[in-house]
Amino acid sequence: MRTVILHYHLFKNAGTSLDAAFKENFNEEDGEWVTKEFPAQPALNRGKVKQWIIDNPQAKCFSSHTAIFPVPEIEGIRIIPVIFMRHPIDRIASAYSFEKKQVGDGFGPALARNTTLKGYIETRLSLVNDRQCRNFHAHRLATMFGEKVGDEGYRAKLAIEKLPFVGVVERYSESLEKLELLLKEEGFADINLNPVEKNVSRSVKSSLDKKLSEIEVQIGEELYSKLVDANSNDIDFFNNLNAKETKND
Repeated sequence: MRTVILHYHLFKNAGTSLDAAFKENFNEEDGEWVTKEFPAQPALNRGKVKQWIIDNPQAKCFSSHTAIFPVPEIEGIRIIPVIFMRHPIDRIASAYSFEKKQVGDGFGPALARNTTLKGYIETRLSLVNDRQCRNFHAHRLATMFGEKVGDEGYRAKLAIEKLPFVGVVERYSESLEKLELLLKEEGFADINLNPVEKNVSRSVKSSLDKKLSEIEVQIGEELYSKLVDANSNDIDFFNNLNAKETKND
């Protein structure tokens, strides 16, 4: 049985840092670590992700920003999915800081360069199908199950319960230790995951409470309250994961 890692690299969720740790263990030049992006259409996306894994027999670690759940089922291949979650409001501020520095013509970077954090959030919340500032994690996690299973929040919660690993960005070092242990149990006996910081858009030294307070001051109490409501599922998931990790310390 071939065992591979599939990193669901969510935007501004320490994914670049995690990929750096993976690339210390799996040689990119030899094709042991590979990355690719996929179309948004779910059925096409899932089919291409599955074929990608089949077509790269030398690869041990796959990473994609756009791969959609559920985890592919391929005969003879065991796939270990890896995903990290971050406090949703801090993630939004980080996404804004990152996109503001980009020079591309994409919607996010262009918006960020031409407005404040408040304007960025107001605009993205006004767009019904834009999920950057509205339960971003729930939207991605819920694709694990079909709509007949329940609403988005329920499906996302179920995905978190079923996945073998969901890391917490704010507890990155501890999560990395647990991931390393899991991967060793799954056959990657020599893996050594070092907590390397890459592509960091905002200070990682401030406490989460301080960063959230600063965001509230920056965008105003009214919009902050609206943002909390728009991310209620993600906040619940984050708090539950964080509490679970605290309990296990």
